[in-house]
Amino acid sequence: MKRKIIVFFISFIMLFISCYYKYVEENKNKIELKPTKNIDTTQVVNNQTEEQEKVQKVDIIYDNEVVNLDLEDYVLGVVACEMPASFDIEALKAMAVASRTFALYKITTNKNYKLSTTTKDQCYITVDKMKKNWGNSFEKNYEKIKTAVSETKNEYLTYKDKVIIAFYFSISNGYTENCENVFSQKLDYLKSVDSSWDKEYDYKQKTVNFSEKDFLNKLGINDSSIKDIQIDRSNTGRVSTIKVNNKSFKGTNFRTLLGLRSTDFEITRKDNKVYIETKGYGHGVGMSQYGANAMANKGYTYDEILKYYYTGVKINE
Repeated sequence: MKRKIIVFFISFIMLFISCYYKYVEENKNKIELKPTKNIDTTQVVNNQTEEQEKVQKVDIIYDNEVVNLDLEDYVLGVVACEMPASFDIEALKAMAVASRTFALYKITTNKNYKLSTTTKDQCYITVDKMKKNWGNSFEKNYEKIKTAVSETKNEYLTYKDKVIIAFYFSISNGYTENCENVFSQKLDYLKSVDSSWDKEYDYKQKTVNFSEKDFLNKLGINDSSIKDIQIDRSNTGRVSTIKVNNKSFKGTNFRTLLGLRSTDFEITRKDNKVYIETKGYGHGVGMSQYGANAMANKGYTYDEILKYYYTGVKINE
């Protein structure tokens, strides 16, 4: 009797298992789609708005204090500080886009970055400073720069869909410089281009002089006199390396140590003095500001200027 009950029970279990697998097989493609959790679209929109607000605002360090500014107000202060208001409006527009791009690059690649208002990042001045600098020309200059900024509002430069680091400088020696020769990083959009327009401004040539002793001291050379100077130049005419006596320097480092305007320089010695004549002003990478103005005077538009100095870029908004 017990044996019959056990056999019956086992048969029942096997029948149940068989029916279960048959049901699964018949319904494996009939998957019930359960409703997902409701999404608060208002919250999504708010989050997106907050992200956009972050891009539209910048933190700067001004007079040793952190100041939060609207991006466009910041750009206006940068253009007013970095480029003469007398320049053509198209050059000022190019400057506005370049400075906005530079700021966005710093902000998007460095979390919680605070922009310096020195040459470490970009020069910036307040409206009060503009009034002091421009005097009776304030209204005219302010409106001109405001127009350049507003007519390029939100525009910035990208290369392969990424914001570029839009380096710029005052004036070249006739050519801009490859990025890797100055900042030790090769960037395809910062290639050397002809900037012969800068010749119209005599390259801002300047000659400075040092006593031999002062010259050697600034270079950290303990010798009593200059025995030999050897110079190697890049294909743009700038000094890539220089050797004084037995000590070698990169051209960029030599420029910094002596406070020179550029790395395109000639050295002459006379009566225990060292004379250094520089050609150009600035590091030479990216857009030449005086070159941009010369292009604008010849009828080039701001977008043409930007795409000339920054190879292969797009203007985004």
